[in-house]
Amino acid sequence: MLTLRHDRTAARGWTSRALLAVLAAAVLLVTPWSSPAATAHGSTADPVSRNYACWQRWGSDFQNPAMEQEDPMCWQAWQHDTNAMWNWNGLYREGTGGDFQAFIPDNQLCSAGQTEDGRYDSLDTPGAWKTSQIDNDFTVDVVDQAYHGADYLEVYVTRQGYDAETDALDWGDLEQVASTDRYAPAGNYTVDVSAPGRTGHHVVYTIWKASHADQIYFLCSDVTF
Repeated sequence: MLTLRHDRTAARGWTSRALLAVLAAAVLLVTPWSSPAATAHGSTADPVSRNYACWQRWGSDFQNPAMEQEDPMCWQAWQHDTNAMWNWNGLYREGTGGDFQAFIPDNQLCSAGQTEDGRYDSLDTPGAWKTSQIDNDFTVDVVDQAYHGADYLEVYVTRQGYDAETDALDWGDLEQVASTDRYAPAGNYTVDVSAPGRTGHHVVYTIWKASHADQIYFLCSDVTF
């Protein structure tokens, strides 16, 4: 009888632990923190895109009130929708057929035309976004967490005279500076870029056509030449 009671107690303990493990896994699946892993895709890592940079700087401390003064553009992005940062790797549009301007109007380029029901709208806001310091000859590095591959990358840079702190990005503000062929699936894709004659705060706009579907990423990176 003592052995029987011991076995039942052990079984009950094991069942309780298993149930707790299942519940914990279920909670992780529905929390924002798990979203990037569940929908892992990618973004520009260098020069880093707006929302990826905000996630890198503040993802572990996003409720810190100091952000409002230290990093006001990231602050307004976190206030608008935290999922724009938790899902830093999901800023894409599907079904464009390559006709970008029909789906992404002026002033909405950095949100990919207010994709995902406006999740990324804050990224369209002009202002003093923190910048990456680069030379006029630089390399764009796209990180691909899911190894989708790339049919192509296109890189654009704002023209000299564009004011990134007051003017939301339009197609007419951009000059195309690079276009690539296909990349086999990998963790990163790079393209060398030359953008002469530019100084100050500019925006690098990278378009990445993933190979696995009609899925195109539209990525704004703030730079200082």
